Amino acid sequence: MSSIPSISFEFFPPKTAEGEAKLASARRDLYALRPEFCSVTYGAGGSTQEGTFQTVRAILAEGVPAAPHFSCIGASRSSIRDKLAQFSASGVRRIVALRGDLPSGFGGGASLGEFRYASDLVAFIRAETGSQFHIEVGAYPEMHPQARSPQADLQAYAAKVQAGASSAITQMFFNADAYFRFVDDAHALGARVPVVPGIMPITNSSGIIRFADACGADIPRWIRLRLQGYGDDVASIRSFGLDVIAALCERLRTVGVPGLHFYTMNQSATVLELCRRLGLDAAAR
Repeated sequence: MSSIPSISFEFFPPKTAEGEAKLASARRDLYALRPEFCSVTYGAGGSTQEGTFQTVRAILAEGVPAAPHFSCIGASRSSIRDKLAQFSASGVRRIVALRGDLPSGFGGGASLGEFRYASDLVAFIRAETGSQFHIEVGAYPEMHPQARSPQADLQAYAAKVQAGASSAITQMFFNADAYFRFVDDAHALGARVPVVPGIMPITNSSGIIRFADACGADIPRWIRLRLQGYGDDVASIRSFGLDVIAALCERLRTVGVPGLHFYTMNQSATVLELCRRLGLDAAAR
């Protein structure tokens, strides 16, 4: 029998008043599922960092733990120290620590700041704050797109765990075997923190294919061809996507994954339906 894992959600900070209202409505819907926490992203170089923190504060005010994404590219120790103090004062107890993407136009000759890798950021947070924060890090079952090799990527992941990461959230994936193999390989390196699968619902074909190609996630050929075959048939794409992702989540649950982290894209309907199918709705929890 499948276990009932914890669930959590990722949002991104809205850029308009309309987007803010839609996100607030989606949050209210999803809170019924009793998430362990909600994470909030920000863009390359911290381009939406203030919007991220505004959204984090709103979630905290609604009584739900919130975890800001926190990248270190271009940052100094003093700026990271200041931000940690701000997090602490606002009631943040969980951080998603990332290296971060290079901002647009960032030249090769420019300084990367005082942190080159996410493991450096994790080590600094631990040195500055001890066990105050639960530190999430990223994991890439199918290899980070900028990694030199799968082995190098695993070593980089293990370095984050050794630096003090509490747990990890994976990039989206559609092949459960890639997740299982990643966890086994990480354990073999001594990196034994919980690895929570990151789940991306399928709501449109072009968007999911474009995003997967950009982040290095493999879409199995049969899924890609089915999505392309549906063309603009939104209802069929959504129905097929629900079947595919529900089956993926159910297979992951059979091995007792520690949680499921849903990339909501600031929408609630598909995630609510997935959780209903999986028996993760409020009544079951």
